[in-house]
Amino acid sequence: MQESVLTAGEELNPYRIAQQQVDQAAKYLPHLRPGLVDFLKQTARIVTVDFPIETDDGSIRMFTGYRALHSRIRGPGKGGVRFHPAVTEDEVRGLASWMTWKCAVVNVPFGGAKGGVACDPKQLTRNDLRKITRRYIAELEDCIGPNTDILAPDVGTDAETMAWIYDTYEMMHPGRNNLPVVTGKPLDLGGAPGRREATALGCLFAVSRALQRGILPGRESLKDAAVVIQGFGNAGAIAAELFAQAGARIIAVSDSAGGVVSHRGLDPAKLVAHKHKNRSVVGLPGCDPHSNAELLLLPCDILIPAALENQIRTDNAAKIQARCIVEAANGPTTPAADRILFERGIPVLPDILANAGGVTVSYYEWVQNVKMEEWELDEIHAKLQKKMQRATDAVFDKQEELNRSLDCPAPTSRLVERPSEAGSQPLRRADLRTAAYVVALDRVAQTATERGVWP
Repeated sequence: MQESVLTAGEELNPYRIAQQQVDQAAKYLPHLRPGLVDFLKQTARIVTVDFPIETDDGSIRMFTGYRALHSRIRGPGKGGVRFHPAVTEDEVRGLASWMTWKCAVVNVPFGGAKGGVACDPKQLTRNDLRKITRRYIAELEDCIGPNTDILAPDVGTDAETMAWIYDTYEMMHPGRNNLPVVTGKPLDLGGAPGRREATALGCLFAVSRALQRGILPGRESLKDAAVVIQGFGNAGAIAAELFAQAGARIIAVSDSAGGVVSHRGLDPAKLVAHKHKNRSVVGLPGCDPHSNAELLLLPCDILIPAALENQIRTDNAAKIQARCIVEAANGPTTPAADRILFERGIPVLPDILANAGGVTVSYYEWVQNVKMEEWELDEIHAKLQKKMQRATDAVFDKQEELNRSLDCPAPTSRLVERPSEAGSQPLRRADLRTAAYVVALDRVAQTATERGVWP
């Protein structure tokens, strides 16, 4: 395992952060058997592959890929494939862990997995990426499968990448129904209608329900809400469109090159067209330029981090001016920043709830592929809305339950403590992330207990 990454004494290693978040939730579940949490935190398997490809410039280059399977307790492993220069073993282990808890929060019968290749898609040709994808899947061999570990798109990959994955796996396993080995495929390869917008739409459904549940006192809908989106990839760009359609005012967005701000409101369609032409939102006429770091600090009703991990840390959490944060990305807020935001009264709708729409519709695609069926878009959207509303209610209900047990009825009283059941550390009033992890951990622990420990 790689060494922890520390900034000013803060832990930034995704795998260690994921474990800390589970440990925090476990304090509120004293009935769990000794040793069970340690078992549930660990990665079941991590595979590392090193392979060459001949690139279009005529050179031979080596690439390193990973595939982490965190858990199959509640079902097959499920998780995306990421192509990004910063992909590491501990990153995919952390992301795989978050997938386990995400699936449990929305009550989808999958466990967590995640994979990736350390490469920069912006510096590679389409043919290079096709070769990397095929060789990566070939090297994984039977570590993946429709009933064991199912892949999906993530940062730097898309439906075309998933088609290459399916085709490679199909060539290696002829004569079977291999469609369920990967989700997020093109529609004519068994993809589900609505999968492309699923993460953003699920986020919209969760936010809408959270507003009804009082996450922002005095605001029950998105109408005229000022929204900032950090990250204008698939999830961020579609979120801008959907939130604007719901009546919100998108005042700032950014991508890896920088951001643009207009307090009058940005037109998502113009942003998409400008980025398609210029490969960045930077330079959109009529806007003020901002860096990604500056964008996070803008006053707004809702801040949506939709980029990478560790964007909100101890060095900027005290300067956040958003009224609430909605995590469309995985792991954008560190545990130390969570504490700062909570004490400042800024609620965070956590990633394992807010961005669970993607894996939910991936599950619907998997079911369709297994049954060799086709579902209509309206049916998928209706099922997704119901799932996200139920999951959001479960998290808010659990937060209220936990805090009632601490004799802390008022949301503004954030610092009340009492000794934990074990007597080792005090229990603090639970934030939404803790509540979501308690829901997820309790569900996975119950299944693990019912199945028993083999042999």
